[in-house]
Parts: sequence; C-alpha cells; structure tokens
Amino acid sequence: MSAEIRLSNLTLSHGRRAAVHHVSGQFAPGSLTAIVGPNGAGKSTLLRAIAGLHKPDAGDLAAPRGSIALLPQVAAVDRAFPIRCLDVVQFGHWSRAGAFRAIRTAERAMSLDALAAVGLEGFASRPVGSLSVGQFQRVLFARLLVQDAPVILLDEPFNALDTRTITDLLVLVRRWHGEGRTVIAVLHDMELVKREFPETLLLAREAIAWGPTAEALCAENRLRARMMSEAWMDEAEVCARDAA
Repeated sequence: MSAEIRLSNLTLSHGRRAAVHHVSGQFAPGSLTAIVGPNGAGKSTLLRAIAGLHKPDAGDLAAPRGSIALLPQVAAVDRAFPIRCLDVVQFGHWSRAGAFRAIRTAERAMSLDALAAVGLEGFASRPVGSLSVGQFQRVLFARLLVQDAPVILLDEPFNALDTRTITDLLVLVRRWHGEGRTVIAVLHDMELVKREFPETLLLAREAIAWGPTAEALCAENRLRARMMSEAWMDEAEVCARDAA
C-alpha cells in the first residue's frame, strides 16, 4: 500500500540553527517505526519534513506526496475556534474532495463512523473546546481514519493521555500496521516503544541508531544520545558543508 520513504544525507534547520544533521536511511513500506531521542533532537522537525511542511537545507527526502496524513502535537492545535467534532473529522476528506466542495452524504456517514470507531459516538455536534485532551485526541484520530492515507505520521500522539485512551488509540495503530500502512510516531515512553514498535530511529540531531527496536535502544546507544544532547549548542548554525 505504501511507497518507500527514503532520506539521503538529509539536513534540516530552523533559520540557521541546526535541527537534523545528515540523516540517511529508509522507512520501508508497511513499517511501524518510533522516532525517539532527547528533547530538541529534531524529531518533530523530521516528521514535518516527511509531511512536506519543512524544507530541507541539504540532502534528499523522497516521500509519496499526497499520500501522507499527519497528526500534529495536540498542544499545537488551537481549540478556541468554535467548531464541532464532526467538522474536524470531515477535514480529512479535503485531500480528495477539495476545500470548497460540499461534503457528500456518504462522506458524512464515513465521518460519523470514524467518531464511533474512536469511542465518540454521539459527539458529532459537540464543540471541540468542550472536550478533554483525550477526547480531542480521539477526534484527531478519527480524522486520520477518514483520510485513509497509506502513510501516517504521529507527533507525540499519547502525551498527557489517560491509560484507557492510550490503549484504545493503540488499537488503531496496530490496525493501520496490519493493513500495510507505514506508521511513524514520535514518542517518549520507552516501554511503550519496546512493546509496540518493532523499528526505532534513535535521533539526537544525528541518527544514533536505526533498526530493530531492541538493538536501536541498547544502553550504549541511549548513552551516546544523551551525551550528544548535553554537548549541544543552541546557537550553533548549520554546519559548513551544508552552507556551501
């Protein structure tokens, strides 16, 4: 179902500040991969680059444009705008329907089914501002169901969620993986990563390790990532070979 995502000497920055250095590797079609690493390691920046929302400074990034669904960090989503749960889910149809076409009956039914699938049946007319963090994250997962993309990117999808919500949403992650979709998630819970994600990219602005989770998260690699993070200089610019 999914096309390969390939990184070749990829370098990303914010302004002139380095974020990701010379990362090479590939996410195989249908793989389930966690991206982990210290704070400021470039994890979310890399995810946004794969989604086509962050332009590389150097290197190449090959990804199937138009076939990617991104779940942003829930804290980055403004819930103050008066909008219903159903409206948020129906945004998932835009990639196929366009922003200005009216939602068809079948698409509305699909959106209602998606809300039911995440445990929010009857929430269609609820304003998103009235939801708990966990309920709103379920709405965003429902939108991913509607998007039906072969590549799914999740940026810290389980932060600040209760155990029941995490358990329910992991069912969807396993379902997507079972359907042959490529799923990539930025995560912090190492025990969850070890239990649920067979592949891991350990990132500390550079790729420390990338492969089977047990190998990538060995003590030696995790120590190296921590030591590298302690040596970071936030004011450091993109390295000279990128600027040339």
